[in-house]
Amino acid sequence: MSAERPPAELDITHQDFTDCGWEEVLNNTERDGYMSMWQAFHAAAKRATADGQQSHAKVLWLLGDVCSMMLSPKSINEPFKPAIVMRGQRSAIPEDLSDPDIAFLSGIVNTIDDPWLKARLADLIWLRKRPRDIRFALMAIDSYRSIPIDRETWVFDGQECWERAMGLARMLNAGSGERLKEIEEAVIRAFESSTRQDGFLVLGLAGLLFDNGLGRDERSTIAQKLESLAREFDGEGDLHSAREFLKVSAKWFKAAGDNEKIAEMTVAVAESFVKEAEARIESDKPSHMAAAGFYEDAIQTYRTIPHSERPVHRVDERLKELQLRLNESGKKALDEMGVISIPGIDLSQYIEDARSSVHDKSTMEALEAFANLQPYSNVKELRQQVIKKLQKYPLQAIIAGVMMGRDGRVIARRPGMSLGDTPSEDDEIGIRAEMVHDHGIMVGMVVQGRILPALEVLQLEHRLRESDFFYLASRSPIVPIGRERLFGMALFAGYDYDFVTALHLLIPQIENMVRFHLKSAGVKTTTLDSKGIETENGLSTLMGLPECETMFGEDLTFEIKALFCDAYGPNLRNELAHGLLDDRACQSAYAIYAWWLCLKLVFNMFWNATHKIDGSSGEAAA
Repeated sequence: MSAERPPAELDITHQDFTDCGWEEVLNNTERDGYMSMWQAFHAAAKRATADGQQSHAKVLWLLGDVCSMMLSPKSINEPFKPAIVMRGQRSAIPEDLSDPDIAFLSGIVNTIDDPWLKARLADLIWLRKRPRDIRFALMAIDSYRSIPIDRETWVFDGQECWERAMGLARMLNAGSGERLKEIEEAVIRAFESSTRQDGFLVLGLAGLLFDNGLGRDERSTIAQKLESLAREFDGEGDLHSAREFLKVSAKWFKAAGDNEKIAEMTVAVAESFVKEAEARIESDKPSHMAAAGFYEDAIQTYRTIPHSERPVHRVDERLKELQLRLNESGKKALDEMGVISIPGIDLSQYIEDARSSVHDKSTMEALEAFANLQPYSNVKELRQQVIKKLQKYPLQAIIAGVMMGRDGRVIARRPGMSLGDTPSEDDEIGIRAEMVHDHGIMVGMVVQGRILPALEVLQLEHRLRESDFFYLASRSPIVPIGRERLFGMALFAGYDYDFVTALHLLIPQIENMVRFHLKSAGVKTTTLDSKGIETENGLSTLMGLPECETMFGEDLTFEIKALFCDAYGPNLRNELAHGLLDDRACQSAYAIYAWWLCLKLVFNMFWNATHKIDGSSGEAAA
């Protein structure tokens, strides 16, 4: 990137800023916070460089750099951090701005009417200009607080901007005038006008006030509104949202010193778990296994209520009732499970080998070893193994099979097979189903015997941060442009054992990655219906295209299908898209393996690209 930059000694003027087209860049950019601005400015800078407009390119590079910095409003001393840090390199930080840069920014900031850009420039000038000029801090505060408060903006840096405005106003104290009070009032107004449709924006606003010690005079009012919204969610059957609102409501009631309401909210949380348990039992496909989990959650919640508040809510009696229900559901859950006994497998040597493979290595060597603990499944070998197994046990092949979902639905049927010299269409379906089944067994062994033991050593010996994974994703050719941060967040989440977050981030990005590379190869990825409406195909349809094996290889194509879009496997894409994965399923061996497979793919593409650039002949194993 630095090789494309104009010379550092090149002077830029206010006229260069006026003529560089920065407003057009922002107007033509789909805004999702500072990251989109960063990418848009740098892309425009590259175009300007290609056109020989060096002065314009330098202005756009500078604007991109200032937008690239990650805002961390809770830090007083370092509110801006680099977005990417890895292998001794990083993206821009405030200290990279030279005195001429600061002087240039000081000269243009007053002419900017975009609140996002104006806030960022004024904030950086305030931090770097010497002597400090309070006018820029006030300008930053006023620009930050002019950013709208809505659901989309809040997610894409809006919350951090408002929190930074609070921090600056508090830092200036009397020097900020009435700004902190006005910010508090604005957030409270937004909170008061929010509705159930605003969803978790309401919790974000309440959390911002609570974490910054604001809204003290409205504590009871805030708590009551959160409770009211929780009751609405509960009435609609959205028990998860209801619980989240009840928990935050309890925090505000605690701040207001209302112990009775704290206990009442806790009881409501517990009873929402009971409702979920009852709903699972009374559904068309009852599951006592799921109900038992919810009963256990309810019991644990009830136990947090202080003894002084228990008599009012009959807590002790309710605990006894729920324990009986838990025991009953636990017994009935056994009837829901079929038992297949297989000989135990000793994984101790696999575990030791996995640990040794990453132990006492540099960070890059350890990551390379971790990413290549297991090769991709060999589809041809797996197919032959399945055919031999079915020929050895023909009864297993002849009898048709049914695949059940975790909620009891029939989600796939495997026809009986004849397994003649030339496999029939039904035979091929059955062979495919058994291949996916055997792949699942392998996944469990690899996760327990290789991935988790090696990950434990990797974490003990190396401190990797989210920014490291951002850098890894940004340098990996497999990651589509604009998706680097999402991939980085997902990879870091799994590294941090947060496989729930990792899975929810990864699955949509894997689908987008497949679509991106197919489109880049000229493959049609859409369907045109009879009304002339063109829609993007989902992952299952995309992976069924013959071009996938050409592009990704037969083995990787099978892995993606088996994990994400095959009803005979975990079918993670469909299960997640329809909200069918619970917390436990998101932390299963399949989820962990899916995260590791994505890390393997991203890292190996990064490694190969880096070594190709460096002129090295070594490549990571695929």
